Amino acid sequence: MSDLNKNLKAPGIGKIIVYILLTIWAFIVLFPFYWMLLTSVKSYSSYNAEYFPRFFTLSPTLENYTEAFTSVPLGQYFINTIIFTVATTAIMLIVIIPAAFAFARLNFRGKNIVFTLFLALMMIPNELVVITNFTTITNLDLRNTFTGLILPSVTSVFYIYLLKENFAQIPDELYFAAKVDGTSDLKYLLRVMLPICKPTIITVTILKVIECWNSYVWPRLITDNEAYFLVSNGIQEIRENGFGRDNIPAMMAAVVVISVPLIVLFLIFSKKIMAGVARGGTKG
Repeated sequence: MSDLNKNLKAPGIGKIIVYILLTIWAFIVLFPFYWMLLTSVKSYSSYNAEYFPRFFTLSPTLENYTEAFTSVPLGQYFINTIIFTVATTAIMLIVIIPAAFAFARLNFRGKNIVFTLFLALMMIPNELVVITNFTTITNLDLRNTFTGLILPSVTSVFYIYLLKENFAQIPDELYFAAKVDGTSDLKYLLRVMLPICKPTIITVTILKVIECWNSYVWPRLITDNEAYFLVSNGIQEIRENGFGRDNIPAMMAAVVVISVPLIVLFLIFSKKIMAGVARGGTKG
């Protein structure tokens, strides 16, 4: 009887331990966000008057957010980032979807060799790609233009691979039946494959949006005109020429404003992201 009671209690103890560990991990992950938000609502004087960090404030203020938008053209950085993100993501989908369809469904000579060489591009260090892209964009006189910002980011070997594996899971019988009915490859892609693989398409789109929104190295390298700054490299401009390096609360307010869209986007589509990644990694 005692052994039975132990067996019944063991799963409960295991769950308690798991929940405790998850709670500790959640606290570690979420604390930086809490600290960023807390600092953003502290006044400059009260923040500097703290000899020891305080984990709450009794007099929150929104003046830091006002200063974040008035000291530098943060609104213009947002508009530039939205243009860059939307254009890059849309062009990328136009490029990678047909490419993934060709590798997954069409038969042509040397397909496997071409796809293997294509995957080998993932072995090239990003630093080498940045150097090559910088030289090319500079030679084309596309620095400080949206075209120069967008062009190097309109394709992705990883996303093509993810979609190719996803498309390959669709039974061949559907394709052959569609061909018997006289359906073109493009119509089959649009009416059959894309609706079936919608979770993965949404996942790729959201991941690309996040990637574009957080892009820092390339925009910082290819633009030195404030009119083309994105929110990521605009942070450095804020720190250097905005309200200064010492005004940490105002800096945190700007970071909160920049981070909120991505956090909301992820919270809304988190289930679809997980479903799309899981589907892309499942065979059969």
